Amino acid sequence: MKVFTQDLRSWATKLFGNFFDMFYSSIGIVLNMLLVIVVTIMLLANPEPYRKVFILLFPAFYRHRVQEIIDECEDTLGGWAVGILFNMTVIAILSGLGLWILQVQLPLANGLLAGIFTFIPNLGPTLSVIPPVALALIDSPWKTVAVVILYVAIQQIESNILTPLVMQKQVSLLPAITLLSQIAFAIFFGIFGLFLALPIVVVAQVWLKEVLIKDILNQWE
Repeated sequence: MKVFTQDLRSWATKLFGNFFDMFYSSIGIVLNMLLVIVVTIMLLANPEPYRKVFILLFPAFYRHRVQEIIDECEDTLGGWAVGILFNMTVIAILSGLGLWILQVQLPLANGLLAGIFTFIPNLGPTLSVIPPVALALIDSPWKTVAVVILYVAIQQIESNILTPLVMQKQVSLLPAITLLSQIAFAIFFGIFGLFLALPIVVVAQVWLKEVLIKDILNQWE
């Protein structure tokens, strides 16, 4: 009895410890996300002062060129946003159509949810599959397996085909670089790395092309 009590106490301690660790981690993620959102809103609401300060960091003779590069970064990010919206639309259509064929309840709502969650790389598709799986489980067990297979197939198409090809067309980002950047940023920066990977790589690509290649290497004779 004493051994059982000790084991139960040890198990309860581990359980509560894991719960609090998960709770604090979740709080940290939420706070960091709010911080990113607030900073982003501040930058988008009035970007001109930040832009001027950034330009002043460069020598006077190069500031006009920096303005041109920043303008190109804005255009490129616009293309990236268009590519993301295209991805979200395609995923919403595929998910809704697949759920409708499987006769799962609320196919339109779940399809829209899948499209919205596409904005969250890798984690989004996992979250979006929960509601249709729950609805399919209520109806029929075989539908649950079918829904999981459907979403896994759509995720593979989106991750390995759609996103790399769309990014290559919209921002001239090579498919391999798209995948490798997401993996690298996720390893070093966690979930926020997944959000920031593509826009940061897109901007970095513009600066490398304009500064390193055009202004330095192409002029080096």
